[in-house]
Amino acid sequence: MARYTGPKHKLARREGVNVIDKTSASLQRRLTLTPGVHGAKRKRKPSEFGIQLREKQKAKAMYGVLEKQFKNLVQKLQKQKGETGELLIQLLETRLDNLVYRLGFAKTRFMSRQLVSHGHIILNGKKMTIPSHQVKEGDVIALGTKMQKNIQVLKLMEEEKVTLPFLEKKGTVGKLARMPKRDDIEVPFSTQLIVEYYSR
Repeated sequence: MARYTGPKHKLARREGVNVIDKTSASLQRRLTLTPGVHGAKRKRKPSEFGIQLREKQKAKAMYGVLEKQFKNLVQKLQKQKGETGELLIQLLETRLDNLVYRLGFAKTRFMSRQLVSHGHIILNGKKMTIPSHQVKEGDVIALGTKMQKNIQVLKLMEEEKVTLPFLEKKGTVGKLARMPKRDDIEVPFSTQLIVEYYSR
């Protein structure tokens, strides 16, 4: 299973946006500092291609998707009817690992991915270990019995987190009530620029 295993803070610093869901004070201070020894010297006006590239990289880093998978996803959506940007948000948001994070079962998407791959997530009554699995409308996501006793998870469940309009949640069980819309979620990237990048 291909995934990013490098330094997580570097991902956020490269984009200048907190795409890794971390809330540490050190990351917030360093977000404006480009990674690398000569990072501060490399400030120059980006080209149109450079702007599109950065938007694409933000989306990839945020959802933990690698280049080949992301490219295939966008190219597949471009052949479908409907607005490609809206469809892209729908597909990324309905990944199982993302919904585990959105339901508040995990602190970050990296943690939610680990919960899924280690078999701690139950989808429609069956154990699911594929983080990229596309959840369908009406599907029920639940925490495994072992994780319901985990101190870190219990602490997270106590935090009051606003449930997004397309989700329903009761305790350690959540449901995808409907497909998400672009207006339901604030994302730090432009889907239009991503579509333009892959349309070149």
